[in-house]
Amino acid sequence: MSDRGGPSGLGSVHLPVLLDEVLEFLKPRSGGIYVDGNLGLGGHAGAVLRRSGPAGRLIGLDWDDRALALARANLAGFGERATCVRGNFADLQQILAELGVGGVDGILLDLGLSSLQLDGGERGFSFRGSELLDMRMDDRTPETAADLLNKLSRQELADLFYYFGEERQARPIAAMVVAERTRQPFRTTDQLVDTVSRAIPKRFHPRKIHVATRVFQALRIAVNRELDNLVKILAVAGELLKPGGRFCVISFHSLEDRLVKRAFAEDQRFKVITRRPVRPGEEECRKNPRARSAKLRVAERVAEW
Repeated sequence: MSDRGGPSGLGSVHLPVLLDEVLEFLKPRSGGIYVDGNLGLGGHAGAVLRRSGPAGRLIGLDWDDRALALARANLAGFGERATCVRGNFADLQQILAELGVGGVDGILLDLGLSSLQLDGGERGFSFRGSELLDMRMDDRTPETAADLLNKLSRQELADLFYYFGEERQARPIAAMVVAERTRQPFRTTDQLVDTVSRAIPKRFHPRKIHVATRVFQALRIAVNRELDNLVKILAVAGELLKPGGRFCVISFHSLEDRLVKRAFAEDQRFKVITRRPVRPGEEECRKNPRARSAKLRVAERVAEW
């Protein structure tokens, strides 16, 4: 998961993941137009704007209005060079058209959660304490994680946990969820953590991650349609980039990474720049443990295809 921190305010204590590598591959320059599709608190965006001065422009998208407000404050010093939009990167083609932008020189996606979402509480992204099982990145999304837990069938829940969370104990977890909700509907994160912990035999509890990590991941992906959104942007990015423009994607689990790898390899509009994913070094992981699972892949828009 990512810390998309900004240069000031709440974001000042957070570190954007693989920042040096992003700048190296994105190659921001003055006069270029760049998109940060997951603005977060503006950490990557601020660095791109500094590197592309004095005339580079950045368009930042985030569908979390709280993060967007903080990003706007953090990037205010760049003036009109920074444009912050509440929106989903899946709708980038429409957003650029509305802004009158015909093509861009680089697109960055950081697919991890921001520190505001992880540490800000209230929405159920974290295992700590007792939070409402919301998990919506955009509060305009109609269904919460609790809604899915309380209405999906046992088979639908098992499929969700298995395919989106890669959880091997998906079936017993789904059975336990259905049994528990007959006694009391799911409302809070601690209810779900307790249910998952009891559903999985102790001998199968993972050693390196929390026992409920994959279930939480699966619900978050389902609530926010994250894989669908990624597929949409991968399909249109080649049309939006100018020849020579770079597409940088930081993913945090294998489902995302496989989609990115396949799209870059199969789309004739792209030349793959990173044959293998770029990973954070030991020093970055020490300073920012959430960076340890990050993978950066980069492709370049070719002139002719």
